[in-house]
Amino acid sequence: MYIELFVNLTSKAWAIPILSNLHEGVAGRQAPLLAATGASRTAFSQSLNHLISLGLLERNPGYGHPLRPEFRLTPRGVTAAALANKIWGVSRDEDQGLLRRSWTLPVLTALHTPRHFNEIKRSLPTITDRALSQSLKSMELRNWVSRNVDEVTRPPGSIYRAVNTGGMISSVTASQVSFGH
Repeated sequence: MYIELFVNLTSKAWAIPILSNLHEGVAGRQAPLLAATGASRTAFSQSLNHLISLGLLERNPGYGHPLRPEFRLTPRGVTAAALANKIWGVSRDEDQGLLRRSWTLPVLTALHTPRHFNEIKRSLPTITDRALSQSLKSMELRNWVSRNVDEVTRPPGSIYRAVNTGGMISSVTASQVSFGH
């Protein structure tokens, strides 16, 4: 999967949990998925529609009840769901809120090797300085990212490294997400 799709996929809070639950075998109907994720109806519906627009989910045409549609993974969605399940499996329950933030997973993916702020920004062209800064700070507070000052360079610059849970997630996503076109 390319980083552009991954950034787009993670832009909706409940997309990764929905895909992970489908990969785990939760029924593809709205009620079981909604219960499994714990999302609000509105946020869940937006994430579901987003996954359909990305071509990762589709309505099951063979399922007969029009008011309670069933959804299934597309071939592209199967790959994305396997990745989502690996990500979800590495994290703990208290980490779920941070994982649902828009830039957490793309930033961790960019940190598969230690990088300076501007190197991370270059690998994620659509991220703003503010969004990157806030994302790094929130992950630093959770001990998912460590920041060290490089005294050798002038002016001194910070080097960010994915550690602990962040490092495990980074290693999972780095092998599946490509930064080239």
